[in-house]
Amino acid sequence: MDQRQQDLLNIIVNQYTKTAQPVGSKLIAEISDFNLSPATIRNDMAELETGGYIFQPHTSAGRVPTEKGYQFYVSNFLKDLELSKKRQQFLAKIIKPFGKYQPELMKNLARGIADLSAGTVFIGFAKNNVYYTGLSNLFAQPEFAQHDLVRNLSQIIDHLDQTIEDIFSQLVSNEVKILIGRQNPFGRDCSSILAKYKISNQPGLIGVLGPIRMDYQNNFSLIKYTQDLINKF
Repeated sequence: MDQRQQDLLNIIVNQYTKTAQPVGSKLIAEISDFNLSPATIRNDMAELETGGYIFQPHTSAGRVPTEKGYQFYVSNFLKDLELSKKRQQFLAKIIKPFGKYQPELMKNLARGIADLSAGTVFIGFAKNNVYYTGLSNLFAQPEFAQHDLVRNLSQIIDHLDQTIEDIFSQLVSNEVKILIGRQNPFGRDCSSILAKYKISNQPGLIGVLGPIRMDYQNNFSLIKYTQDLINKF
């Protein structure tokens, strides 16, 4: 994949994240700095499709990213990200009333992250002690208009404690792990971003669960920053 095709994939992922609509060459020509004709962009999109990075979901002329496309995106476009100052201040306000670690602090943080991520956020205080919030955010996404997806995910949420226990030992301290689609233990129709933290030598886990179309840039920087905040207690 050459640099222009990488930039094209970046645009397709970001645009699809915003709109949940297939992205066409005409739109890309209008919003990008490529200074290329839609026909030239279509040729590059054909190369990306042949490589398995995007696909055509139906008769629409637009394309959407595949899991392989998202994997490339998170491997190449999430480096050196910083959470915006506004969001840092939002999280700082949540922490300020608490002089020391308390379970209620973690729950407040989870609710705040759910608001900022538009996803479902869970915190594993220990392997068998899990708090989650923001489930309505997930079910409000257009991907979950299908009843089968809602039912499958609801069953996974019902067994969240076991799922957390299964992945707890797989996470490395200070690592932020992104699990997309079939890699995701919460279901192949979602992605999750997970991080371990440690307070007084007691490990815990924090994560956000969303559609595969989630805003990886925002949610990755959000979980990474929160992990660093918690580790300072």
